[in-house]
Amino acid sequence: MHSRQTVLYICEEYPSGNRYYYKKELITHDSWMNPQSLEWSAPRPISEKTFMERARAGYRTEYRKINKPQAKVYPFPPPEHRCFPYYPNMRWR
Repeated sequence: MHSRQTVLYICEEYPSGNRYYYKKELITHDSWMNPQSLEWSAPRPISEKTFMERARAGYRTEYRKINKPQAKVYPFPPPEHRCFPYYPNMRWR
């Protein structure tokens, strides 16, 4: 487990109301004495319970409000490319 200075807990909230929780750790590729080798790790998913526990314990937390438009939903397969036997109008290429 990392110390409070080397870990960041992130909560991302989307317009749909979904929340996703991540943790990022400060890692080094050489040594802690070489600041150029320090980098944040890839975000790792964590549970809401873990996020709340760490927030209460005093770890660094960050709340992000994500404002992206909702995704477009496309039917699969597209109606014009149906396949036999269930989709008799399939165009073979």
